Amino acid sequence: MKSLKKTRRIQVIALAAVALVVSTALIGYAMRDGINFFRSPVQVLAEPPAPTEVFRIGGLVAEGSLKRGQGETIRFDVTDGGATIPVTYTGVLPDLFEENQGMVGTGKYINGVFEASEILAKHDETYMPKEVVDALKEQGVYQDPNGS
Repeated sequence: MKSLKKTRRIQVIALAAVALVVSTALIGYAMRDGINFFRSPVQVLAEPPAPTEVFRIGGLVAEGSLKRGQGETIRFDVTDGGATIPVTYTGVLPDLFEENQGMVGTGKYINGVFEASEILAKHDETYMPKEVVDALKEQGVYQDPNGS
C-alpha cells in the first residue's frame, strides 16, 4: 500500500515538473517577438545586427538632417556623438520630435539604414531615456540639463 502512494506522489511531482517546463517554454516562445534590445549608433556600427532583427536605437536627432520626403516618409540621422546612423520612418512623427532632441526608435537595420516602425520623442523638457543618456555619456557629449 505504501509503495502505491509513493509511486502516485512521484508521478504527480514529475507531471508538475513537466507542466512547469512546458509552460515556461511556451511563455518564452510567445515573448520572443516582444523583446527589443537597445543599441546606440556606435554599437550598431561596431556589430551590425541581422536585417531581420528588430531592436531599439536611441540618441539625438542630428542637426540639419531632418528631411521630409514624398508622402509620410521622413529621413533623419540619429547620433550619440561617436557615430551617426541614417533613419527612415513612414508615418506621423510625435509632436515633440525635432532636431537636437532625444529619440528612441524601434525597427530594423537594413543596408546601412535603420528602418523605423515606431518613433518616440522626448517626454518633457528634461526627460531622456536612460539608455540614450548612458550612450551619450559614454561618448562624452551628454550635458545634464539641470547643471548637476
